[in-house]
Order: sequence, then structure tokens, then C-alpha cells
Amino acid sequence: MTLHSLSLAQFRSWAKLDLHIDTRPMAFHGPNGAGKTNILEAISMLSPGRGLRGVQPADQARQGPDAGWRIRARIDESDVETGARPNASREVSIDGKAAPQIALGRLMRVIWLTPTMDRLWSDAPEVRRRFLDRITLSFLPAHAEETLTYDKAMRERNRLLRDQIADAGWYRAIEAQMAQSGAEITRNRQAAIAALITAQDGAATAFPAATLTLLAGEGHADDADPVSIAERLAAMRGRDMAAGRSLSGPHRADLGAHWGPQDMPAALSSTGEQKALLLSLILANARALQDESPVLLLDEVAAHLDADRRAALYDEITALPAQSFLTGTGAELFTDFGPRARLIEITRDGPGSIATERD
Repeated sequence: MTLHSLSLAQFRSWAKLDLHIDTRPMAFHGPNGAGKTNILEAISMLSPGRGLRGVQPADQARQGPDAGWRIRARIDESDVETGARPNASREVSIDGKAAPQIALGRLMRVIWLTPTMDRLWSDAPEVRRRFLDRITLSFLPAHAEETLTYDKAMRERNRLLRDQIADAGWYRAIEAQMAQSGAEITRNRQAAIAALITAQDGAATAFPAATLTLLAGEGHADDADPVSIAERLAAMRGRDMAAGRSLSGPHRADLGAHWGPQDMPAALSSTGEQKALLLSLILANARALQDESPVLLLDEVAAHLDADRRAALYDEITALPAQSFLTGTGAELFTDFGPRARLIEITRDGPGSIATERD
């Protein structure tokens, strides 16, 4: 799918913005706080979830929680609108008809990289798990439904555990649902990791390829058999009751990564190598989705990259069958794109933002 246009109204720093979009990369440059990332966040809202900043809809309104905001886009032949009314949840419509957020994942595949993700390899396992699930969602939009179903069932089971309910009859249906959804979640994650590995193999790239693994830990998070998951949940009720929560399942998974001839763990690599490794996975994700023409959002992507790697990144971006949107503090960061990219300067005008395209 191709994103042809984007219109914002009262979103973050943008009272109004109308962008015509073609297949060339678009590089937004300007000082910190000008509103560059807000454009990328708006595009990320054309996918399921809370977008690249992961915030509540009320926090995205330009005039505060008592006001609303709206994003409109043309994706292939479909008119898409999403937004939030004052103090309300986000709504989605496609071609004038209300739609669930999951429908956005089937319409367009969105991949993003933000500066906060630079800490991925040193952060807590739950951060890497969310990162993996975002990648998995780009391949398998139904993954969102499975995770929602699993999380709901686990919350119900945890409530029973905290209430010290010992009757097995209360648990069976809940654990059966957790087992079915949990097995599917694990299979989806394993399929996504396999797709990334395949996309890395043989790719001509300046970025290091990683050996990726789904780490199970003590939570048996690599188990994709619903029968054994259900049996384990039943056997662990006593231990889980003492802890007041479920200690086993895909919610305990982690993503492991090693790279190079020394099989270096990502967490022990330098800041620059961690950034390069992260970029390698994002590029592999886009490469694996090339038949879907994904959208790639790269916020402050030049940070921690030397000039050679920056030029190599831009070569790879322009070679991908993807629509790419980048941000940076200065136009000089995008010189290596040459005429292959559109440069748009973002400046502040009082409380708002202004976009000016440069030749």
C-alpha cells in the first residue's frame, strides 16, 4: 500500500498540515522542539496502538485534553481518518465507515525507529518484548488480537490468584484461552524472527547482521504447544498464587541478539554498534516486507552514525521499495541523499509549527 497524502488538524504542535507524499524519502529538518517528530508520530497513528510515543490520545491534542485532534490520509484508494474527540478514546474510519484499529495494520505496514529505542539492548526484557511484538505485528496484523486476548485472560487469572481462589474449575477455561493464544503468540514471534534472519542473510549492507533468538528464561516463553502450556499453568497454580501473578508464558519472553565473528552480545557492544545493529534489524524488517511496500519512520536517525555509515544508510533506504520519513536537526545531515530525497524544513511559529519544502 502507498501513502499518498497526510493532513493533520490540532495534532501536537500542528494546527494544520497538508502533505502530498510521493515515493521519495522525505527528510524533515529543524531545531529540537520544532515539530519534526510530531509528523512521524502522526504517520505512526495510521497503525494499531498508541503510535511511536506510546501515549494516550488526550496527550496528543494541541490545545490540551479538553480539545480533540484529527489525522486524515489517503492510502492507495482508501480514505483513512483517525482522531480523538475531547476526553475520548481514539476512533478510526476507513472510507467513511467506523473500523477497529486492527484494520489499520492490514491496510499499511509501519516500522519505526526512535532515539528511545537506542537503549533497547540494555533495557528491561519487556522493552525488547514490545519491540519484537511491533515487528511481529508488521508481518502478522492478527498478532495484536492474540496478544489482547492473552492479556485479558491473564489478568483474569491473576485476579483469581490474588484472591486465593483454589477451585480448579475457576481456572480451566481461562487457562485454556491463555494456552491457545499464548501458543499462537509464540509461533508468531518465532516466524517474525525467522523472517528477519532470512532478510539479513545475503543482503549487501553496511550494517551488522545479528543472530536472533527468542529467550524463554524460567517462563518457558518459547513453548508453542497449547497442551503443554495448559498443563504447566495448572501445575504452577500454587506457586503462582504465592507470587500473586502468572510466572510462566509468552509474557516472560525476551529477544536475544549476538553479532560478529566473536558472537558479541548486543548488550556488551558499544553505543555506535548497538545503534548499527538496531538499524540492521529495522532495515531487515523493511526488506522482508518489501512486497507490502512498508512505511519506514526514522527519528533522529543520524545520531551515533559516522559519515560513511550515514551515506550507506541512505543508499539502502533509497534502494528499498518502501516509503521513508526521516528527521534530523540540520539539512547537512541529509546531503548524501542528493536529489533522491525531499528536504522539508520545520520551524516554530509561536506555539505552532511550519513546514517549508526546499528545492
